[in-house]
Amino acid sequence: MSDQTVQKRIAEFVKVHGKPDQAVRAVVEPIGRAGARIVLVGADGAMGDVIVGDVESATAAVEAATGVEQAEWDRETTAATRIGAAHRRKMAKMQS
Repeated sequence: MSDQTVQKRIAEFVKVHGKPDQAVRAVVEPIGRAGARIVLVGADGAMGDVIVGDVESATAAVEAATGVEQAEWDRETTAATRIGAAHRRKMAKMQS
């Protein structure tokens, strides 16, 4: 995925799930040969993600994005997520 496409997807998420006074949180996770995953947690608790080629590209994308802050899966980020019933059902099916 091109850098422009990554930035566009992050910006679209921020537009829908961000707030002017609260940054969207972004957690960069390495996912092996596939690259890295940027997990976005919106001000409303919504989750989204973008897959990129490597951790360095993911980190650079987060740093370049407006309204986004680098985060980790700490207490505040975990507490900020709102996982709905549809997501829980999807994850349950993956366990079967």
